Amino acid sequence: MTNTNKHNVIIAYSLGELQTALKNKVSSETIVGLVPTMGALHEGHASLVRIAKKNSDFVIVTIFVNPTQFNNQEDLSNYPKTEEKDIALLKMLACDLVFFPKINDIYPDDYHFPGINLGFLDQTMEGDLRPGHFQGVCQVVYRLFQLTKPNKAYFGLKDFQQVSVIRFMVNHFELPIEIIPCETNRDENGLALSSRNLRLSEAQKKEALILYKTLTEAQKNSSSMSPSHVKLIAEESIQKSALKLEYVEIVNPTTLENLRNEWCASARMCIVAYAGEVRLIDNMEIRE
Repeated sequence: MTNTNKHNVIIAYSLGELQTALKNKVSSETIVGLVPTMGALHEGHASLVRIAKKNSDFVIVTIFVNPTQFNNQEDLSNYPKTEEKDIALLKMLACDLVFFPKINDIYPDDYHFPGINLGFLDQTMEGDLRPGHFQGVCQVVYRLFQLTKPNKAYFGLKDFQQVSVIRFMVNHFELPIEIIPCETNRDENGLALSSRNLRLSEAQKKEALILYKTLTEAQKNSSSMSPSHVKLIAEESIQKSALKLEYVEIVNPTTLENLRNEWCASARMCIVAYAGEVRLIDNMEIRE
């Protein structure tokens, strides 16, 4: 049964409950804002909900750990689940509806995702290292859009490549949804907020600050050096740290093509590195 608390936050645990809530609360004039998440919510998610509250009449947060976007089954099983804390935070933020879909709500036996050719967006960085990952992202986001019918959807820029892929998908299928990217939230030391940070020790959190330091240094260096030179210094910086570097790339923000000799407007540096077993991802615009 759908639960409603004193702040009138509707909590739907099934597709039927979601559909009833939308029928009762949403009209053709209502601007619906969607914040898709995998749970283990933190201040970064909270900031997305706050932005959605300002720009939408009715805000839906979905909490679903999507199995089709995990290449590593261990990563999937280790993904933190904090349902009670998540609900408490969303009540405090006065979110209108929280939807906890089950796998067969998202992927019923008769469901067929039309598929999409993402081109180079799916061949670089995360696409190259995690084959099928962005197909899984498109599959689940497309389905969540189908079920919640939002006018606007809010995504954090910490997953910069994911935002590029979702924008491409929306354009490809001509979906009537505005994608609103929101800046990365950081703690007071600059560490990008992430659900994975729950798995870091205090020492690892300090070690992980090298990512932010490297990005801000790259921002300064970009005024006097080529992208290749800035990238080289960034790689050396992380390789000297306790983290294990996976990649550093400087990319065109629209096409994600790697920049080597020439800069473009809003060029972005993307970094992935491991602190122990935890894979950390960060990025920053390093050229205005």
